[in-house]
Amino acid sequence: MPASYRPPVRHSSQGSLADDRRARWRRPAQRVVRDGAAPYPIVAARSTQASSNAVKRPLAMAIETHGAATDGWRGRVYDHVDSSLQTEGLPAAADVAGATRLELTYLVTPTLRGEVAFAPADVRVRSRLGFCDMLEKIGEHERRRVYPDFAQIARYAWLAGDRRLQEIGVKTYRRRGEGTDFKQLSEYRVGDSVRHIDWRATQRLGKPIVRQFQDERDQCVMLLIDCGRRMRADDRQGSGGTTHFDQVLNAAMLLTYVALRQGDAVGAMTFGTAAGEERSCAPAKGIRTLNALMGQFYGVQPSPVHADYVAAAQDVLRRQRKRALVVLVTNFRDEASAELGDALRLLRSRHLVMLASLRERVVAELTAQPLTSGDAAVEVASAHLYEQTSRDAFRRLAARDALMVSAEPDRLGIELVNRYHALKRAGTI
Repeated sequence: MPASYRPPVRHSSQGSLADDRRARWRRPAQRVVRDGAAPYPIVAARSTQASSNAVKRPLAMAIETHGAATDGWRGRVYDHVDSSLQTEGLPAAADVAGATRLELTYLVTPTLRGEVAFAPADVRVRSRLGFCDMLEKIGEHERRRVYPDFAQIARYAWLAGDRRLQEIGVKTYRRRGEGTDFKQLSEYRVGDSVRHIDWRATQRLGKPIVRQFQDERDQCVMLLIDCGRRMRADDRQGSGGTTHFDQVLNAAMLLTYVALRQGDAVGAMTFGTAAGEERSCAPAKGIRTLNALMGQFYGVQPSPVHADYVAAAQDVLRRQRKRALVVLVTNFRDEASAELGDALRLLRSRHLVMLASLRERVVAELTAQPLTSGDAAVEVASAHLYEQTSRDAFRRLAARDALMVSAEPDRLGIELVNRYHALKRAGTI
């Protein structure tokens, strides 16, 4: 609570008691309405100093009073928000005269996904003659949701419309022939293939008509997300939305958006969660699937338990019988090679499997530091050895058709989209 917010002060003089009594009798009834129309996304800070670069969101708060036109009050309002929300602009001054609606706006910065709680607001009311203050509580207990950062999706959609996806690292692939699914008939234009002319439609309409095709659709993408203890890493502590698991959810949402736009069905499952905390979303098509998936996974947090890869693979085989692209996202360690290898063999018996693993940013920072001392040399050598050992163990999991992605958390979404596009262009899915 801000230092400027102090408990109410009462004076003992007879005038103040009478003034206090008048204030109590003439106090209008109040009701608090908080704006809950827009979701609150958690937006990652763009540097390690989250407090100066975090994105602030306005929150509108209205106080409705019901009373005679001569009634009114003056004071300050402090809204009790969840501890995971950083606020700016509280307490706020309030001057209400009679039956009216007072609208206030303050800024909030979400730092943690999930549900956030709002408690009744405190109103410090000044009596009419100014001799004393009274503390009032108005409003109800409410809850709101904080979603993953979907700014990456919005930027992708914007750049895709302008054909500028290269700016964020999304590769463009030259088409090798036409798609296999019929899309529509259209009027012939210079450059269209003559062999795609539809002669019946041309004869009927009296002008050249060609058939247009698109990449094969009706495929399925299943996201299998590790929520175990290895996903609890955070090498940029203090920045909202920059934990490894936050970045994994951002990448999953981006890949979901891209696959849905391509006409594929997308589903998702978690594993490695505490008992009863599992989340799943059946594969479905249409952009509404993104909202459904976000509604299921917005509050998922990694747990300090072991992630059972084999059990997760068996669960996928039970749930998903049709061939799909299974994207398994985890934080690989070489001691898990045997168990993860068994799980991949199970999944590859029916599905096309893409294994995506996170690389710690701190390892790259250690290897790039200058050799200014003996300790620095030891750190650089150790980081190189660790990186080489992990890379060799990761590659040993490869099969003949292995699809593997290893990226730092903030690059994971782009790398997944690039690999997905490559598979679509090659006709693998």
